[in-house]
Amino acid sequence: MAGATVLNPEMRVSPRAHLHAIGTAVPNLDVHQDFIAWATTRLADRHARALFQRMAARSGITHRWSVLPTARGGSPITPGGFYFGNRLPSTAARMKLYAEKAPELALAAIEALADKEPLGEITHLVVASCTGFVAPGIDQIIARKLGLSPSVERTLVGFMGCYAAVAALRVAYHIARSEPLARVLVVTVELSTLHLVETQEIEPMLAMLQFADGAAAAIVSAEEGPIAIDRFFAATLPDSSELIQWHIGDSGFEMHLSGKVPGRIAQALQDPALRQEILHQCAADEVRWAVHAGGRSILDAVEGALDLPGDALDASRAILDSFGNMSSATLMFVMEDMMRRDDPRDGVALAFGPGLAAEGFNFSRAA
Repeated sequence: MAGATVLNPEMRVSPRAHLHAIGTAVPNLDVHQDFIAWATTRLADRHARALFQRMAARSGITHRWSVLPTARGGSPITPGGFYFGNRLPSTAARMKLYAEKAPELALAAIEALADKEPLGEITHLVVASCTGFVAPGIDQIIARKLGLSPSVERTLVGFMGCYAAVAALRVAYHIARSEPLARVLVVTVELSTLHLVETQEIEPMLAMLQFADGAAAAIVSAEEGPIAIDRFFAATLPDSSELIQWHIGDSGFEMHLSGKVPGRIAQALQDPALRQEILHQCAADEVRWAVHAGGRSILDAVEGALDLPGDALDASRAILDSFGNMSSATLMFVMEDMMRRDDPRDGVALAFGPGLAAEGFNFSRAA
C-alpha cells in the first residue's frame, strides 16, 4: 500500500466526511452461560444468588463471545482454561494475551470490511481500545500486519471506554474534512473478558455479566459514500464521575459500574439543553437511533427519557442480545446494522462512558 494517493478524477468529494462500510468480528467461544454458572457459585448469599439469576434472565443478552483460551471441549473456568483454579491470572498474563489476541480480532474485522469495501490506499489509521496495553502499540501491530506504508499516520484512542468509537470516528471525520485525499481506516477492538475479577459482591458481578469481546473496522473519507457524518457532540454529566470507573489492579482491570447509571442518563436526557445538542432541531421520534448497547437498563432509560417508539432501539437491542456489551466496538456493530437497513431518515448515534459522559454524532444517508 505504499506510494502517493492519486485522486480519481471521477471521485465526488464532499465537505462532509462519509462512512463507506463497516466490518465486524467476534471470537468463536460463547461464554455467557458459563459465566452465569460461575458467578452464581461465587455469590455466597442466597438472596444475592437469586437476584443475580433474575437479572441475568432479564439482561437482554443471549450470547457473549470471548478470546479466552480453553482446554478442548471446555470453558475458560474448567481445567486447562484461562480462569481455572483458585487464583485468577495476573495483569501481566492478561496483557500478554491481549497483545496476541487483540490484533488477530482487529484483523478479522478488517477482513470483513474488505469484503464490502476495497481498503484502497490507507493514509491514516485510527484505533480505539481500552482493554489492554502493549508497545509498540496495537496500531503499529495492525499497520505492520496489513502491510501499510511506514508513512501512514496513526492515532491510538486509549482507555476512553464505551464511547471511544465516537472519539475514533471524530478523529477520522476531522482528517477527512481537512484532507480531501485522506482514506482513514478506523478500528475498535476490545477484549473485555480478559478482566474477570474475583468477588462475592453482586454489583461487580452484574457489571461483568454485560461485557464481551469484539472488533469493528470502517473506512471514512471525503469521497461520497452511503452515510454522511454531519456533526459531533459531547457532554460530561455533572456530579457523576464516580459512576463508571476503571482501576488497574494486580489481577486485571477492575471496573466499577454503578447501578445508578441508567437513572443518571435518563435524568440527563430530560435536560432541554442536552436534548437540543443531541437532536440538533430534529424530533426524537423522527430520527433513527444508533445507541450504544451498554445494557438493557441503559437502553430502557434512553427510550423512556426521550419518549421513543417501542421499536426505536431495535438495532441496539439486537446487538446486545447477540453479542453483549463490547465496549467501544458495540456502537460500530449497531451502525453496521443501521447501514443494512433501508431507512432514509437522518440518525443519531449516542454512547455513554466514564465521566459520566455522553458522546455521539448525527448522520444521514448521502444523496
